[in-house]
Amino acid sequence: MKRTLLTSFVAFILALHAHAQTLPAKIAAAFRAFETHESLANGVASFTVINAKTGQVIFAKNEQVGMAPASTLKTLTSAAAYHVLGPAYTFETTLSYTGQIDASGTLKGDIIIHGSGDPSLGSDRFPQTTDTLLLSAWIRAIQAAGIRSIDGMIIADDRQYNGHTAPGGWTWQDMGNYYGAGISALNWRENAVGINFIAGPTPDALTRIANTTADIAYLQLINETTTGNRGTGDHVYAFSAPYSSRIYLRGSYGIDLKKTIYIALPDGAYDAAYQLHRKLEQAGIQQTSTPATTHLLLLAGSEVPSGGSILHSHRSPALGELVYWFNQKSINLYGEALLKAVAAKTDGKTDTRDAAEMLQKFWTAKLGIPAGELKIMDGSGLSPENRVTTHALVRILAFAKQEPWFASFFESLPVYNGMKMKSGTIGGVLGYVGYQTSKDGTPLVFALLVNNYQGTATPMRQRMFKLLDTLK
Repeated sequence: MKRTLLTSFVAFILALHAHAQTLPAKIAAAFRAFETHESLANGVASFTVINAKTGQVIFAKNEQVGMAPASTLKTLTSAAAYHVLGPAYTFETTLSYTGQIDASGTLKGDIIIHGSGDPSLGSDRFPQTTDTLLLSAWIRAIQAAGIRSIDGMIIADDRQYNGHTAPGGWTWQDMGNYYGAGISALNWRENAVGINFIAGPTPDALTRIANTTADIAYLQLINETTTGNRGTGDHVYAFSAPYSSRIYLRGSYGIDLKKTIYIALPDGAYDAAYQLHRKLEQAGIQQTSTPATTHLLLLAGSEVPSGGSILHSHRSPALGELVYWFNQKSINLYGEALLKAVAAKTDGKTDTRDAAEMLQKFWTAKLGIPAGELKIMDGSGLSPENRVTTHALVRILAFAKQEPWFASFFESLPVYNGMKMKSGTIGGVLGYVGYQTSKDGTPLVFALLVNNYQGTATPMRQRMFKLLDTLK
């Protein structure tokens, strides 16, 4: 009996040892098959897997080659935001008035919306942040103050980030679309608006604009979009830049498509002031001047009012809730907002280039990652100039796993292929970074990036999933 138990125990130990040896071998064999596929004949793949508990490298290939990370970069921004700002951090937006209210209820002054960088203001992702709810709350606050008319204007105060900008390196094709929306200290409805098209009667015929999801009469939409064949879907692109007054709509809209196409607002702060201006007029509260932003007033050499009495204060959802949507839906605007907030708190700088440099220095100082492994240009990964190594990515994700906020961070990661991981996709780039527990219970952190692959994304994605299955 004793000999039988001893034999079983030895066999168990040997099996564990064999499995520990075969996991790296399994990954290595799968990676060799993956990287020699014809789709990577002119491309490169980098894959790093480590033991999350010990930091031991289980597999690494091209781990120190700088790769375009696409949206996997969002994990670096998220982790820095949790560490610097804390999961309970919120942004505050206030509504105030300057001047005096006379006996007739006329405000001899201005209404000011003061922003501090909240990316969720007016967003419909949270019940407490919708534009309808906020506009109604602001109007009630103005009426409760006894204001019946305004001898002045609605001003969106976007001074904190020096107006509306887009990160350097973002492409012309991206900036006009919802995912390439620029950022200011006063963002509104994620700085986007929807357009509903009516397809033409036949392919190649021009489409028509049925309506927009919000009144943007102050913008000129030039619709050059044609009707695509059945099943071709959405290939509509908007072309604009910060402060554009004219937006060109180009590409094709499938003849059988029923979809609202979202484009970027050239100035979200102005749109917030414009929408409040309209709603006040509808409520019978007239204003003597058209809406404006502090940035535009300063450019025109006009005086910008200061001080004032607060009418209403709005707090954003906590950072943990913002990061959830940031990673789940890969909202680039949230990344740029978090990057600027972290930089503002760390060294008082809010320019994107300065903030991106701060993010690189933050992780270099925190974990000793060489600066050359972190060429960061923005907070979202949309810039094709970003370069990050898979070694840096796994080091940062392993660090996050030891932090008290990790549960919130982990929850924010989507599930693909049955694995908790953040994806990244831009032209010729696919990536996945995340966590997995192996069959023997080893906690793993991994990063897989592919650059300059040939063919469409779907088959490459399936090959990547097959490779990642070796971690299960």
